[in-house]
Amino acid sequence: MRRLYRKKALSLVKELDAFPKVPESYVETTATGGTVSLIAFTAMALLAFFEFFVYRDTWMKYEYEVDKDFSSKLRINIDITVAMKCQHVGADILDLAETMITSNGIQYEPVIVNLFLPLPTLIRTLLLIQNRLREEHSLQEVLYKSVLKGAPTALPPREGTASEPLSACRIHGHVYVNKVAGNFHITVGKPIHHPRGHAHIAAFVSHDTYNFSHRIDHVSFGEEIPGIINPLDGTEKITSNHNEMFQYFITVVPTKLHTSKVSADTHQFSVTERERVINHAAGSHGVSGIFMKYDTSSLMVTVSEQHMPLWQFLVRLCGIIGGIFSTTGMIHGFVGFCFDIVCCRFKLGPYKPREVVLPDPHVNNCAAPVLTDNHVQE
Repeated sequence: MRRLYRKKALSLVKELDAFPKVPESYVETTATGGTVSLIAFTAMALLAFFEFFVYRDTWMKYEYEVDKDFSSKLRINIDITVAMKCQHVGADILDLAETMITSNGIQYEPVIVNLFLPLPTLIRTLLLIQNRLREEHSLQEVLYKSVLKGAPTALPPREGTASEPLSACRIHGHVYVNKVAGNFHITVGKPIHHPRGHAHIAAFVSHDTYNFSHRIDHVSFGEEIPGIINPLDGTEKITSNHNEMFQYFITVVPTKLHTSKVSADTHQFSVTERERVINHAAGSHGVSGIFMKYDTSSLMVTVSEQHMPLWQFLVRLCGIIGGIFSTTGMIHGFVGFCFDIVCCRFKLGPYKPREVVLPDPHVNNCAAPVLTDNHVQE
């Protein structure tokens, strides 16, 4: 009984066979069919090869939501070189409530104006990348995907022997502030605290020493991520006027970055630059210095790296193979059909009429008589 059931099951499965086998004796191969098959297999291999690279590639997905975190602190990372002596300038931060933020994390380092070793190559590279980012915004995705966890983010230490007086000041470090609008500024004189507000002691600094030419090596908000190029990195401003005021209006956007190499909470920002000469007689009021006015956005951006799933890659691969196989088969059949019609119409190839050779009446085609058995006996 079991064998009977097995035979019935096998016969039922055979009836459901959608791929019947044709005996090789009934299959006719041609040179054109072999050529088309070779072209089809080559196209399948190439497209499958390129599809594999598409499968390995990734893209960035951007999602937006309301930032509900108002209690955390915002970290500001600063590295600016000013063309004035360190004892003549001071840096501090005021928030929206006119509260002065302590600047204990900011350091002052005397440097030479023209001694930026090994920075010139780095600065040129930063400026080149910044120009390309302004033209091609999609390059930011390349930077997101190419970040290397553990790679150095800070600038390399400056080396070299001081052959000139230390007439410039490098202001660098980080400060934690409240997530409200604020103003980070560098101006003449050291900042002091007093009950009625905020002031800088500039009375003992000669006006002729005012020079706020500067270079921004690095400015970022939040956690420092290796490989990310910020909008102000490499910015350089040169002026010969003693009363120049440089302003940077910054909008900070909280950003969560999730890639295959790094996952961090950081901040992106956009910036608008402005500079003007302070001239009270002409109605241009203000204070000489460098002012960065920042404000945080209420929206948060989540940037995540997306990858094509394996099942989608297999479906696309099957579509490529099946599509090429079916298409080349139809093209081969259509071309053969057209070829047969043309040959039949003009009587070419296998449809060409064959010549029939008729016997020549002038030639004697008499055959020799056939001897029978009777003739042989006689």
